[in-house]
Amino acid sequence: MPVSPTYPGVYVNELPNPVRPIVGVPTSVTAFVGTAPQGRTDYPVQCNSWSDYENTFGGLDPTVPLSYAVYMFFLNGGSTALVVRNSDPADQTAQAQLSKDIILEASSPGAWGDKLEATVDTNNLLKAGGGQFNLTIERNDEGHKEPLETYSGVSLDSSKPTYIATLLIRSQYVVLDRTSKPATLPAAKSFTFAPGAAPAKGAAAEAPAAAPAAAPPPLPLGDPKAKTGIYALLKANIFNILCLPVDPAKTLDPSEILEPAIEFCEEQRAMLIVDTPTAWSEHSGPLDFQTVTETSPALKANSKNAVVYYPNLVVTDYAGAPLTLGPCGAIAGLWAQTDVERGVWKAPAGTAAVLKGVSELAAHIDDGESGALNPIAVNALRTFPEIGPVIWGARTTVGADQLADQWKYLPVRRTALFIEESLRRGTQWAVFEPNDEPLWSSLRLNVGTFMQGLFRQGAFQGSTPQEAYLVKCDSDNNPQSQIDLGIVNILVGFAPLEPAEFVIINIQQQAGQS
Repeated sequence: MPVSPTYPGVYVNELPNPVRPIVGVPTSVTAFVGTAPQGRTDYPVQCNSWSDYENTFGGLDPTVPLSYAVYMFFLNGGSTALVVRNSDPADQTAQAQLSKDIILEASSPGAWGDKLEATVDTNNLLKAGGGQFNLTIERNDEGHKEPLETYSGVSLDSSKPTYIATLLIRSQYVVLDRTSKPATLPAAKSFTFAPGAAPAKGAAAEAPAAAPAAAPPPLPLGDPKAKTGIYALLKANIFNILCLPVDPAKTLDPSEILEPAIEFCEEQRAMLIVDTPTAWSEHSGPLDFQTVTETSPALKANSKNAVVYYPNLVVTDYAGAPLTLGPCGAIAGLWAQTDVERGVWKAPAGTAAVLKGVSELAAHIDDGESGALNPIAVNALRTFPEIGPVIWGARTTVGADQLADQWKYLPVRRTALFIEESLRRGTQWAVFEPNDEPLWSSLRLNVGTFMQGLFRQGAFQGSTPQEAYLVKCDSDNNPQSQIDLGIVNILVGFAPLEPAEFVIINIQQQAGQS
């Protein structure tokens, strides 16, 4: 605050720092959208490890492509995943009716809830039958009971800390049905869970009428208004990569899944990793790349925010049998690992980009086939002796040679998205500031400091800052007509690092002279 001098002497006034640090956003937060046997639906649940996913959505299951995609993500270096479990009209929520006004239901829909069992007793209570009871939640799997949660001294008095609704807030397995108004003490017995309100063992109870569920849009697309499917990611702070794990035996419909997903990624400044289209996997002999170029929805999309890899991966499932799955999860994990080790401007490809946990690739790609894939912007997955399966391409789907697009290379596009989102978030403070030279100067200083930091990390071409990047915000690009509209323009340019796709060695033989 300003100093008001009243006596002769020295006054000290602390001034605010003119530099408002712009923090770079994460670059490898990966979103997975698909079906799972359990877990919260239509909400981005953050998983920081495979055990997080396993505890929330269930373990590895060959019939659940989502599980293997997330597993391969963490195995290959991924650190942060946002998992959205799709709602499915076929999934019902299991319930158990403890009394005429107490109904428990599983915390999420799915057949997993049918194995739950709730047991009520009054053991070791100081005042048995005095309005309190013990509640134990178990999993009953074909007669084998596994205790999951135990709540002692449960009360039906909402003023007490042991009120049933209060205790069940922390439960991972059950919730109190929203129609319940606990007033009647349940009998001491076991209660089974089943779709709809299930009666206690040996007793009849009325089940509340359930309205028929309307069929949602095709999975995993969802509804943007209801924020379901991929649009549930609008509830998340940020995501950079989108994976839609699908069974390679199924078909991606470009009109219902691929094109809207790409459009969504472009809006959110994220990249979509497209699993190998079904038609490519059905060829028993050499793949006719000209044919798939003309018919494949993956290539017709032509988006700077999408990439496609070929072929699929073959892994070993928990029973020791070979399992074919799309590469999106493993690819996203390697992107994340490369970002940490080298930066988002490094192409996630080459002999260091080894795919872990892969038994073999679904097809063998040699130099000739790789040379056919590269010009049509399909990133090859190849196997090299002593190295194993690696990523051998780094182009977006607009990276076809004939398109000559500026976003041809994946690291260039991802670097641009990183800068765009970091600057968008880091300059929010400028909104409603006086639009004149003091603001422009401050913006130049802040944005320039951020870009200089990236230059020092080796993110750009050029040996000097002048060769590497540009920040312009002055009266030249902010004329009075723009100021009158409340607009401030910041021009940011950078010289991207493009990957060395072709390393050419020239060998010359010289005569043996001294």
